[in-house]
Amino acid sequence: MARLIVDNVSLYFPYSGKPLESEKAVAKVGGAIVTHNGRTCVRALHNISFELNDGDRLGLVGHNGSGKSTLLRVLAGIYKPQAGRVITEGKVGNALNLNLGFRPEASGRRNIYIKGMIAGLTRAEINAIIPEIEEFTELGPYLSQPFHTYSQGMRMRLGLAIATAFRHDILLFDEWIGAGDASFRRKAEQRTAELAQGSSILVLASHNQNIIAKNCDRKLTLENGEVRSDEKLNSETLTI
Repeated sequence: MARLIVDNVSLYFPYSGKPLESEKAVAKVGGAIVTHNGRTCVRALHNISFELNDGDRLGLVGHNGSGKSTLLRVLAGIYKPQAGRVITEGKVGNALNLNLGFRPEASGRRNIYIKGMIAGLTRAEINAIIPEIEEFTELGPYLSQPFHTYSQGMRMRLGLAIATAFRHDILLFDEWIGAGDASFRRKAEQRTAELAQGSSILVLASHNQNIIAKNCDRKLTLENGEVRSDEKLNSETLTI
């Protein structure tokens, strides 16, 4: 049984710009610039709270700099909040940086094994998912070529295929669906839908409201690192 609890989470980053004329400054994008513990900081997240249980699918929306990616990194354990807490029950997987962990000199196929072993899979388990990855990427013989020879699109295909081949209880995704040509985008959308149906909990950040509506049953709108709205997406909302 999977569970994700976010309890009054706040996150601050150091501010290295010019001194402020006021204690608080807010831009159209990014977190508020505030004084925290006597120091000028960017308040990336402020008092974020929500709870997800088995079957929940949460969409994160908001402008660039609203805090979507930062919140996902907190959920993944990459950032530790200065206030509040995150409680997870179940294995957490993420596709926050699809190029992270690849060895440039190794072939695409070898990188599948490397990332699989990092994820804790046995060789037999990796062998079992390779055909699925091959089919999804459509890279064919290029899987035998060194990763550093890949175009950005090829790297995105392989990274996405690997990230979505490993099954986790809690899945975190950040703006990866729009990669590639129209045909591949359709495949990516279908794969997301399948993962959403098969996972215990899904958290998906996207600028595409249609994708959120298709794959999520709840939507959190972020602005300047704060929750502006928390909406349930019913069957009428899901109709596009």
